This record gives sequence, structure tokens and C-alpha cells, in this order.
Amino acid sequence: MKKLTILAIAVLALAALVLTSCGAPAKPKVGLSFSDFATERWPRERDEMSKNLKAAGYDVLVQEANHDAKLQNDQIKNMVTQGAKVIIVVAEDGDSAATAVDDVSKKGVKVIAYDRLIKTANIAAYVSFDNVDVGRNQAKGVLAVKSSGNFVLLGGSPTDNNAHLFRKGQMEILQPLIDSGKIKVVADQWVENWDAANAKKLMENILTATGKKFDAVVASNDGTALGALEAMRTAGLAGKVPISGQDATADGCNSIARGELTVTILKDTRKLTPLATDLAIELVKGQALTDLAPTSLADLTGDASKTGTVPCKFLQVFQVTKDNVKQLVVDSGFQTYEDVYKGIKNPPAK
Repeated sequence: MKKLTILAIAVLALAALVLTSCGAPAKPKVGLSFSDFATERWPRERDEMSKNLKAAGYDVLVQEANHDAKLQNDQIKNMVTQGAKVIIVVAEDGDSAATAVDDVSKKGVKVIAYDRLIKTANIAAYVSFDNVDVGRNQAKGVLAVKSSGNFVLLGGSPTDNNAHLFRKGQMEILQPLIDSGKIKVVADQWVENWDAANAKKLMENILTATGKKFDAVVASNDGTALGALEAMRTAGLAGKVPISGQDATADGCNSIARGELTVTILKDTRKLTPLATDLAIELVKGQALTDLAPTSLADLTGDASKTGTVPCKFLQVFQVTKDNVKQLVVDSGFQTYEDVYKGIKNPPAK
């Protein structure tokens, strides 16, 4: 009996040791792969995704590619090695990222293309905004101030499919006026990496090439618009020549309040972020995704050679001007009153 008691104690001690060394069961992992964190919105959305996923009991792996498409592909594959079952990707290059997605999908890993399309039918979902309508509203916002004359077009990063969707929407509105001769496009440039410094250099060249003789600028986001405005301010054109933006950034909305940026587009990421994290959780659990519409890659890219369909959901966008910036951006809590009206004389009452 004494020997049996000693043996039982030893077995219990060994079991306790095993449990202690193993610890609690490992949490499922979700990866977040971002093209960069230089763009104002991405750190905010990273933090919201991480908070949502951790609150739901998931470990979160985060990587930033710093505008390096190859590095992003390597990071995506490394997340799989670390055990990620689902990865939410803001792609630097929608074509390049497709290579990594095709590879990891063979291992059963699901990828959600977040805001920017990854050009493969192997993505589990694509969630974004109505990006063609973004372009329409940019053009309409500029035309509300100047409906004829010489126009400058500043597209976004050529590797971002969204940039081409914005341009599609812009041209839906502008092309009839171009065809009728009311508008003449005197410069058309694409801004690598959506970088404000690149936009400033391009605008400096445009100012020289046109002799400062243009009447409006259709720029594709706030960063590029504000970069262009730096050069336009030096030339005395800021606040005189209408210019569009996008994302309703704090600096962009402040520029609208100052009367320089004419229009920005509000894409309420507070709705997109939880949508993406909810989908990620459903995918980890092996649940079927609902409320997504299958859309052909050919339609999404404008490239007839692309085959297959992708489950998609696109959220509504809103045009923001000086007349409604407080209501749409400040009162809704998207940006703070202090940021939007920083340095503004006689701002509206809170």
C-alpha cells in the first residue's frame, strides 16, 4: 500500500509538471500585413484590428512592409510559419501579393484583402469601399467649383488597384466634358507609393511645364493633394485652384477648414475594420462567410484576362466639403474638433 501511495503521488507530480510546462492551450493566430504605416489611416486600423482580435481571444501577428512588395510576400509566408490561420492584408502591390496568397492558400491559410484588392481568386474575401464612387465624388467636388478649363490629374500609386478604380470614377464624370472641349487635361501623373513628397515634386514640375496655367486638380487622396498644395502655395495658387483628396484625414480636413483643399472623401473605417476582423474570426472557426457578393476579377481590375470571382463587400463613401466637414467628420467623431480646426480663426462652435 505504501508503495502504491508513493507511485500515485509520483504520477500526480509528473502530471502537474507536464501541465505547468505546457501551459494553457495556444490561442489561434491571425496575421495583419500592412503595406506601410506612413499613411495616416493604417496605424489606426492596425490598432483597432488588434484590439478586436485580442478581445475575442486571438493572438495577433503584425508586420509592415515599408512599401516593399517582396518583403511583404516574405512576411506573409513567415506568418504562416508562425501559425497564422488567417491573414488580413493591405497589399503594397496587388499583383505581387497574389503570388504569396496563391502559395499560402495551398496550406489552408485564408487571406482577406483589406481595402486594396489582391488579384487572385484564392483570396477568401475582399472588403473595401465603393472605390469607383470615390473617384466620381472627387471629380464632382472639383467641378462644383470649376467646371471648365485646364485640369491636372494626380493619380495614386500605380501598383494599387484602388488608384485605377478611383481614376475610373473620375473619368466617368470628366470624360464627357473633355470630349466636349470644356476641359483640357494639361498634366496627368501617378504618384508612387501615394507619397506626399513625390506629389510635391510632380506638382513643381507641372507648375513649370504649364507656366502655372491650370484651373483645377483632381488628386486621388489627401496625402498627394497636400503634397501638391505645398508646391501650389509657393506659386500662390493654394486656395485659388480647387483640388480634391480622399480619406478625410486630420490634416486634410484642417486644409478644408482653411479653404485650401476643396473636397475629401470620407471612408468610415470604423465600419470596415470590425467587418474584416469578424470575417477573420469566422474563417478561423471554419464558418461560411455571409453577406458577401461574388464579383469577377475581370470587373474588379478592368482586365478581361483575369478569371474567377471573389467574395466582396463594399461600403458607402461620403463627400466632405467646408460646408459639411463639422457634421460628417467632427460631430461623428471620425476626427477631433481640435485637429480639424487647429489654427482656424473663428471656428464654428463645438
